[in-house]
Amino acid sequence: MKNLLILSTFALLLISCGGDKKQTVEEVIATANLENIKTKRENLVAEQQTLHDQIKLLDEALSQYDTVKKVPLITTITAKNEVFNHFLELQGNVTTKNLLVITPEYNGILTNVYVKEGQKVSKGQILGRIDDGGLGQQVAQLQIQAELAKTTFERQKRLWEQQIGSEIQYLQAKSNYEAQSRAVSQLQQQIAKTVIRAPFSGTIDDVITEQGSVVAAGQTQLMRIVNLDNMYIETDVPEGYIANVSKGKSVAIEFPILGKTIESKIRQAGDFINPANRTFKVEVGIPSKESGIKPNLTARLKINDYTNDNAVLIPQSIISENADGEQYIYIVTDKNDTNEGVAKKVIIKTGKTQGDVIEVLEGVTNGTEIIKEGARSVEDGQAVKVINL
Repeated sequence: MKNLLILSTFALLLISCGGDKKQTVEEVIATANLENIKTKRENLVAEQQTLHDQIKLLDEALSQYDTVKKVPLITTITAKNEVFNHFLELQGNVTTKNLLVITPEYNGILTNVYVKEGQKVSKGQILGRIDDGGLGQQVAQLQIQAELAKTTFERQKRLWEQQIGSEIQYLQAKSNYEAQSRAVSQLQQQIAKTVIRAPFSGTIDDVITEQGSVVAAGQTQLMRIVNLDNMYIETDVPEGYIANVSKGKSVAIEFPILGKTIESKIRQAGDFINPANRTFKVEVGIPSKESGIKPNLTARLKINDYTNDNAVLIPQSIISENADGEQYIYIVTDKNDTNEGVAKKVIIKTGKTQGDVIEVLEGVTNGTEIIKEGARSVEDGQAVKVINL
């Protein structure tokens, strides 16, 4: 029936064209006859419409009889709930509270240095001495005077207890003895400053000033002592993470130079926000068993600041954005036994990212089939074929 309609239409077109069908467009224009030109144009427009209708009939026939449909081939992933750990990545430096450059408390000549570089020392151990400039002799003289004042005071005390002598004599003897004792004690404290002792147990990392040098109190650097048993990493964390980065959080520490990674935890999170850069300090402990780690070594920190035990994760590459700024993806619905279905646009709300994946908070549930390969080339409502291998 459709074929008869096509033939009838074509025959009518031939009849309506009449004799001018034999003339080309150029020939009709050459006649300069307005009526002929208009007639030629009307005939061509009618012919164009007829061809359009014929092509439409052919497309319908192809759609009806062609058994191999041309549909986009896609791959999909199935959304599933999984544990999602987000990590804040920062850089920090290894340090220790037991790292100190020792300076003298007394001016003079460094007469003795008892240690060498690399030597282990104990807290309180004598490391060196400074010439006391005769303070030792002064102490000896004051001690003699103090002993005499003590003897005088003890005798005067016994007499006073027997109610012999005056009270003023007793008080003068007592005052003289106490003054002499204090003078000896003060001088001994000065002499003690000439002895250089280890403030804590550790290792002498560097002997800076050699024996025989003149040193100044609080200025001359004598030696550096370090203890590697209590090292930690210090870093600055942006204030936006103050609620999620706290004491006890897990941290992965990477030392690029050493080519090693260790696990640790935050041992202290500061309570003060630096107004200059809007950050707060965080300390991450280093296990004492770790070897090869030195102060000022650079480290990369990955702090677990967020965890979702039932997160839906998808690749960031399949997400598109519309003119309203909304993010969307395509899912497959109504899939049949031959893996053919319909693409459907779904608006989603996303959360945190980690690497090349992103957390979906709304729009996708467990078990949803999401278009992966081909997501950029499909349209809403379009037939698609899944070819997952």
